[in-house]
Amino acid sequence: MDTIAAAQVLSEIGYLLRQDPDEKFRAKAFSGAAWSLAIERPDLAALHAGNELTSLEGVGAGIAKVLAEVVETGHSRYLDRLREQMKQPARDDESVLDFAQYQGDVHSHSKWSDGKATMLDMARGAAAMGYRYLGVTDHSPRIKVVNGLDADRLLAQSREMAEVQAQVPGVTLLQGIEVDILEDGALDLPDMVLELLDVVIASPHVKLRQEPAAMTERMLRAVSHPHVDVIGHPTGRRPGSREGANYDFEAVFKEAARHHVALEIDCDPARMDLSPEMARLALELGCSFSLDADAHAPAEFAYVPMGMWMARRAGIPQDRILNFLTLDQLTMALE
Repeated sequence: MDTIAAAQVLSEIGYLLRQDPDEKFRAKAFSGAAWSLAIERPDLAALHAGNELTSLEGVGAGIAKVLAEVVETGHSRYLDRLREQMKQPARDDESVLDFAQYQGDVHSHSKWSDGKATMLDMARGAAAMGYRYLGVTDHSPRIKVVNGLDADRLLAQSREMAEVQAQVPGVTLLQGIEVDILEDGALDLPDMVLELLDVVIASPHVKLRQEPAAMTERMLRAVSHPHVDVIGHPTGRRPGSREGANYDFEAVFKEAARHHVALEIDCDPARMDLSPEMARLALELGCSFSLDADAHAPAEFAYVPMGMWMARRAGIPQDRILNFLTLDQLTMALE
């Protein structure tokens, strides 16, 4: 088993442990170890042969034992037990996804809003991952604490993007926005601004406990908006700490498919949204997907390879995921 596949095993274990509030620290440990593998890409077979798996950052004796079994057999009995305990459905139709063919991430943040790195740092981080493109999608103004962008700041950002693009020519930067879906389903920026952007991700961030019927209407309005390309982390959940929004998922997913609006699988371990089960429902209803890190720093791009198991377990083929499209194909899909 290669390093990325091993990282995905640890990531899924961390995800399942998050369902139990008493296991939150162990969950974070497994997720952290998965992230370390996805960033460093160590030679696990050599480390195992030398009894040196615990030399890896975040890998203690317990996680090393799990990794050793994965290296030896390509399998984890601990993961099997967790799936059974958490009543995860048995699957024999997981898809095959090759991270080497992943073209780029369309959802990232910079210091223009609540990111921890400059746009230049993010672009260089994407280049280090081998990406062909990167969506820079900072927040809209609705939530004051994230220092979101209005029309004037988006214009200023576009000037900086041109300068950064000249310095990192190997990665095409796409200017976008993660725009808030307001309580009534309207978006946080006017159409005349949204239509100028390369990619528009509409996300629910506030009032997630809205009554289901109202939440359904709110999401239906968002997925039918002519300038929306992707619905970001569609439930807003945080496993183990916050339940996501409750709405008529089937109705919203059908409408998203009808309008060719992709649903995001956010690989941030704190989100994992859509879940594999919800993503499978969306797949069956005809949806396409965006598989993103929602990175706020370059190291967080590694969330995608460690979290790709979610799309694989949902059975989503590569041709239904935007991030496996070439730049030309993506541009056409976003039009």
